[in-house]
Amino acid sequence: MTENNAVETVERFWREVWQAKDPQAAARFVAQDFVITSGGVDIVGREAFIEWIGVFLSKIEDFDFAAIETFQNAQGTRVASRWKLAGKNNGFIGGRACQSAFEMLGTAVWEVRPDGLLAHNWVERNALEVHREIIGLA
Repeated sequence: MTENNAVETVERFWREVWQAKDPQAAARFVAQDFVITSGGVDIVGREAFIEWIGVFLSKIEDFDFAAIETFQNAQGTRVASRWKLAGKNNGFIGGRACQSAFEMLGTAVWEVRPDGLLAHNWVERNALEVHREIIGLA
């Protein structure tokens, strides 16, 4: 794998899955035994991840996603990416679908296999601040 391939893979993932709002596209990027750890909870397996993306997208109207910056370690086995998403609450974070606008910031750290497939993604985000914004406490 060349030095830039890992960053290119993650940036293509962002474009083809999240920006295109196409959960099925994730199958081209992630390993069969892929794991995402989101807010400390593991979602295990490619199909479970694709389903998770679909549910996530269904809870946000006017979904808009942007990668802020993406970089990798020297070996290309780890990629870190800061991102931002915005939209309207359609039941996001388990609440009622009030259509309140919100913006969420997060960081994703990716494990990239030697074959270029994504193996693991650890995601942290400002969920408390978004929750407070949605319920009007921000």
